[in-house]
Amino acid sequence: MLKDWKLKEIVLMSLFGVVFGIVYLVFIHFGNIWAGIIGPIAYEWMFGIWFIVSIISMYIIRKPGAAVLPETLAALIEVLLGNAVGPRLILSGLVQGLGAEAAFAATRYRHFNLAILMLAGAGSAVFSFIYGYFISGYAALDPSFVAFMFTLRVLSGMVIAGMGGKYIADGLLATGSLRGYAISRSGKGDAGA
Repeated sequence: MLKDWKLKEIVLMSLFGVVFGIVYLVFIHFGNIWAGIIGPIAYEWMFGIWFIVSIISMYIIRKPGAAVLPETLAALIEVLLGNAVGPRLILSGLVQGLGAEAAFAATRYRHFNLAILMLAGAGSAVFSFIYGYFISGYAALDPSFVAFMFTLRVLSGMVIAGMGGKYIADGLLATGSLRGYAISRSGKGDAGA
């Protein structure tokens, strides 16, 4: 998967994985506070934050694996830093990354416009929700509540991960720090529309 990658792409992807592993762990605490106020549905509206590294990394690097690898690495870092979920979280990161990767693979890694980035965020949400449905016992919940949870998670993936990821990567591009990466060679951040 990494045979066609440049060293600097591997380093950047790894850096993103580490940084967002820390960010993800911090957001668990925000989620816990919010859930204490409005209940477990609180996590659904903010789930997109846990998908964002896959969008940012793929949008910048634009190669197969650039979504699934940093998402899995971020989950591993989270576990190593003490996330209470433990090693099962690594599988969750893999599933989320595969959801984003599927959207980019569907375009044969040729399109990186906002719609595709939002689709990738939705893909992460769908994959993670299906995984969570079986692991977390959503079947015991009222079907209308489950549908509401699903809708919130997909919207969060589209807005926070898709739109937010594009915004962050475009901001990095504007600084000139991404010269030499695929995003800079496209001429503009959302090329491939």
